Amino acid sequence: MTDVTQALASAWREGRALDAAAWQDKVGDAAEAYRVQERVAAAMGWFEGTPVPKHWKSGGPSREAVLTHAPLPPAGVRASPADFGDVRFNAPGIEAEIALRLGQSVTPAQAAALTPETAGKLVDAMAVSIEIVDSRWKDAALASAWLRLADQQSHGALVLGAWVPYAARDWASQRCETRIGSREPVLRTGTHPLGDPAWLLPTWLRHATRNGAVVPAGTVVTTGSWVGVLPVARGEAVVVEFPGIGRAEAALFSPARSS
Repeated sequence: MTDVTQALASAWREGRALDAAAWQDKVGDAAEAYRVQERVAAAMGWFEGTPVPKHWKSGGPSREAVLTHAPLPPAGVRASPADFGDVRFNAPGIEAEIALRLGQSVTPAQAAALTPETAGKLVDAMAVSIEIVDSRWKDAALASAWLRLADQQSHGALVLGAWVPYAARDWASQRCETRIGSREPVLRTGTHPLGDPAWLLPTWLRHATRNGAVVPAGTVVTTGSWVGVLPVARGEAVVVEFPGIGRAEAALFSPARSS
């Protein structure tokens, strides 16, 4: 596992991708993957002096699936409109999401008692977000699920739109509009994989408090894509809008820069 940690940390520092085939059997389950996440973060110094990271991603393809989680490097979390012309991505895609912000701290005991029906009371605000998905594994689709989880669940960066007060919505009727460059917009309605972005809060908070830490007020989690993963190319601007909630904008590459 130490070798995987060192390899991933080097890939993060150097902006490169690794051959997944050489590492497929080095991370055997979710527990090992989460330990690698923590060790890579320590090697990179992402969360020094912070008992619980401030920004997270969490989610899964359905309510029946095992949800997975990853803390996000703070340098890649930017307010909309965000320009990532200074960042080298390997094979980026984007996901259109809703981020939630805790309005109060959460202890391990509180997390253990939460249900999807009661968890929304912990949230004070929500925002449109764009996750830039990227991987330190070449051809990430061929990497095992545990390798992808160890690699911060294939995270690249995160854009956060303006925060608005949180309120439960008719998520089945919620529209999501994604525009990339000059392409036709991608329009979706009610396509959050869990039906409600807040549904994952109990599982995520139990994960975040599993070592006895208290998750502080102001901690943010982005909650899963409404559009899958959409490819994006150099020079293309990305705009995601959830009518009634807000919008977020990003440019992954300035046209004058190379990757």
